[in-house]
Amino acid sequence: MKHLISWHGLLAAFLLLVSLGTSAATPTASIEPQVRQLWQLLDYVAVDYSGAVRNGAVISEAEYQEMREFSQSALAQTRTLPEHALKARLAALVTQLVTAVTDKAPPEKVSAIAQEAGRLLLTAYPIAVAPRSVPDLQQGRSLYQAHCASCHGAAGAGDGPLAKQLDPQPIAFTDAERARARSLMALYQVITQGVEGTSMPPFATLSESDRWALAFYIGTLSYDQAARERGAAAFTKDARVRSALTDLNALATMTEADLAKTLPPETAQDAMAYARSHPNAVTTGPSGLKLARGQLQSSLAALRAGDRAAATRLALSAYLDGFEPIEATLETRNKQLLIDIERTMQLYRSTVSEGRMEAAANTAGELDTLFARVEAELGQARTDATASFVGALTILLREGVEALLIVVAMVAFLRKAERPQALRYVHGGWIAALAAGGLTWLIATKVVSISGASRELTEGLSSLFAAAVLLSVGLWMHQKSSAGRWQAYLRERLSAALTKRSAWALFGLAFIAVYREVFETVLFYSALASEGNGQALIAGLATGVVLLALIAFVFLRTSARMPIGKFFAWSSVLVAALAVVLVGKGVAGLQEAGWFTATPVAWLRVPTLGIYPTVQTNVAQLAVLLLAVAGFSLNAWQAKRLSSA
Repeated sequence: MKHLISWHGLLAAFLLLVSLGTSAATPTASIEPQVRQLWQLLDYVAVDYSGAVRNGAVISEAEYQEMREFSQSALAQTRTLPEHALKARLAALVTQLVTAVTDKAPPEKVSAIAQEAGRLLLTAYPIAVAPRSVPDLQQGRSLYQAHCASCHGAAGAGDGPLAKQLDPQPIAFTDAERARARSLMALYQVITQGVEGTSMPPFATLSESDRWALAFYIGTLSYDQAARERGAAAFTKDARVRSALTDLNALATMTEADLAKTLPPETAQDAMAYARSHPNAVTTGPSGLKLARGQLQSSLAALRAGDRAAATRLALSAYLDGFEPIEATLETRNKQLLIDIERTMQLYRSTVSEGRMEAAANTAGELDTLFARVEAELGQARTDATASFVGALTILLREGVEALLIVVAMVAFLRKAERPQALRYVHGGWIAALAAGGLTWLIATKVVSISGASRELTEGLSSLFAAAVLLSVGLWMHQKSSAGRWQAYLRERLSAALTKRSAWALFGLAFIAVYREVFETVLFYSALASEGNGQALIAGLATGVVLLALIAFVFLRTSARMPIGKFFAWSSVLVAALAVVLVGKGVAGLQEAGWFTATPVAWLRVPTLGIYPTVQTNVAQLAVLLLAVAGFSLNAWQAKRLSSA
């Protein structure tokens, strides 16, 4: 155990790599405010231009000058965006918008150009456009009364007690015509950033979930109860309504006018009235497929233009930001379809990295077909209680068993070594990991979004770190068991070792082993929670905890009865096997994050054992396995030589 003292350096290096990797994996984070502001400018023109021009004549000079300023600002901001295969097309659209506003074009034309530019902007530079969980409209109502009613009025009619003192006057949220052209995302943007030149301040100090709750509540103020009731009936009887409003992304970004392009205007109005008042009525399943498809098409466009780096980045975004968030839901319904998509997306990234245009286009076509199957699978109905229970149970067992085995092996080792004073470091490590998991859940659901690349980097790097530590521990344990001198070693060396900094290394290993599993479990549970069935989810979690406790009990009881030499011999094999599993998972995670290339092969895929059908994961696991076998063989040879001496 003497080498445990050096684990502090390894742990510090690991944490540094995670922080550096996370910042490197989100290159678009720095431009997100710019993209959001540009989208807001485009949306503002799309919604408010009708109040400035009618029948080719200016009806409000102040409004018209504002529209000209906003459209020109949008063009200037578009030109400063980072290079992208779609940037030229976006700039052309915004230029058309400036021309249309200057020429006093009909509001319908200006609105159509601005909305198309907004859609293209989000395709090229994707940002979060919807809440991560269903907003709490009661909270939104409370926030509205506290922050908005004094200006906009208690019912949203723009007649609050301070309204007469303001110039320009506050918006009337009950204005049906304006509301028809306004999306919930536009409301969220205004709440977040405010409106320059008006008395509307930014409310960025509110949490993200509170801002979405406020936006959703404001979005209901132009509809009455009768429209909501008719909308509830439309959701039940009309499949077109359900197919148009499939998820929170669609509900947040779609306007009533957009919906009226595919539905009768009256039905569109009623459906939007109901959906905004009852956002849990829309399924959250295929929310990322639109983004995944858009990023794949952008990736192909970049590859055709010869920009292989951009094509690779967009391919990664299609998986990490588009598809991965719905993996947990899909796994509970059609695991084979999930496997097929993961394999095909990996193949697509491989063809892109090699610059094979025809193969990439063919693979993208296969993915589009698979995505259609996902839409059919997730669009049939909401996840039932049984699927939520099974999903929660299997996820916890899958993610928890590895961490449990590592922690229980450490506890059993310290008990065998009669060093109970060090147990508090191990228990402190896994308890701290659970607390950090709770904080991760809070951050992931209430504060900021954890990007797909960040998730994969955290899981990949922590897996490789744990694998390296476990392999060294396994070889060390096997060496001592082969030498057959445990009692002397424990008496002479272990006591001193555990009174030094190595006790904190035990804390670090317990923390890393548990947190990497908690991190992924939290993200999967967040996805399942959005499907509803909270009681089934909690029941699955509770059942999983009981089963993990039983596994821990059996392991500890069995180890307590083993002779110490046999215990460490078997434990060394178990620890080395876990190292093989974790190195496979670590390499796979870094492949998905884009750090390592992936060369697909016809081979097994058993994620629980870290086995994936790529050359890189197979080679990494084989290398660790050979190291373990070589180390065990060397230990056995040395023990035999010592016994014969």
